[in-house]
Amino acid sequence: MTVAPLPPVKPPATIRHAYVHVPFCPSICPYCDFHVLERRGDLVERYLARIGQEAETLAKQYDIQLDTLYLGGGTPSFLREGEMEALVASLRRWLGWGRLENTLEVNPGTVSPGRAAHWRGLGFDRASVGVQSLDDATLRFLGRQHDAQAAREAVTQLVQAGFRVSGDLITAVAGQPLESDIAGLLSLGVEHVSAYTLTIEPGTPFARRGVVVREEDEERGFQQTEALLTAAGFERYEISNYASGLAAQSRHNRAYWTGEYFLGLGPGGAGSYPGNVDGQPFRRTNPHLHQWLAGEQGEAEMLEPLDVVTDALFMNLRLRQGLHLPTLSRRSGVDVAAHYAPVIAEQIRLGLLAQAGEHLRATPQGWWLLNRVVTAFLEFDEVGGTGESGPVTTRLSVPLT
Repeated sequence: MTVAPLPPVKPPATIRHAYVHVPFCPSICPYCDFHVLERRGDLVERYLARIGQEAETLAKQYDIQLDTLYLGGGTPSFLREGEMEALVASLRRWLGWGRLENTLEVNPGTVSPGRAAHWRGLGFDRASVGVQSLDDATLRFLGRQHDAQAAREAVTQLVQAGFRVSGDLITAVAGQPLESDIAGLLSLGVEHVSAYTLTIEPGTPFARRGVVVREEDEERGFQQTEALLTAAGFERYEISNYASGLAAQSRHNRAYWTGEYFLGLGPGGAGSYPGNVDGQPFRRTNPHLHQWLAGEQGEAEMLEPLDVVTDALFMNLRLRQGLHLPTLSRRSGVDVAAHYAPVIAEQIRLGLLAQAGEHLRATPQGWWLLNRVVTAFLEFDEVGGTGESGPVTTRLSVPLT
């Protein structure tokens, strides 16, 4: 007899996080595949008006009590002072402001002491700075418009203005002096480091030029970054993110990794929403700028129980503590431990996952091969969770406590 699924226990419908995409950049980096463009004509003015309309609409649809706000891009810090004031005023009017954390993504070439003080005065308290490297040759290869000295000055000015600063680094660049990059960044007073492997995405200038990232450079960067940062007292709390302490962790990004709802505003902005009272949760990614300016919305992608599970597997396993199996089972309506027992056992045997009681986490080797781990769960469901073609029927029959 097929076991009837229980209704999932949904997280509270209040939305406490908002991401706002600002697509304008001074220049487009050759590795970037985000929705970005150079400013021209009246696009910024039209963008600001449309953001206000979108924020108003969302405020009428949802219970919004923000804990975190994140302005990403693109280059939000590229906005002129009056433009930033107008954007912040719209967000504050309709959505409020983050109670715990408000992050501004910053390009080093846009920073001055006066601009840093202005942003701080508007209410931003955390800056995520696209340093990428403190080596001029590496920066030139990456197509960055700033040099190492400009990056050092930008971080210093933001720290002096009272920001908690996170520095972005790109690793796996051939010949990159990663040890001096990290030592130099830490000497500037950053409390958080995000270290990402250079990835060549289809359609980017790097892809068209045939740039290749060698696997040995990827693995060297992945391992050396952890060794250097943990030796300096930073904790790797997520696969690509390191913090000097609990308070320095990104509260906003933790919302993504733990499956909380969040608003996604702006062209290309992605959000996760609770739906109506009886409806399914859903994701929505806004269309690109001109369609978004015309009022178009991205198509809602409704989340079935197994979608909730696989999203959580991919995101939660990025975190050091991994995931709590009963909590995910309650949220999704799927008995995760029972349904995926063969996959979990095999990944543990391979040394890619570890289980302690009700907690499942990725091992260091599992982090390195995380896509492979999650693919194993997806492939298991493609054949019905049995090794043979057929529907998935394993669901919760009693509440888990």
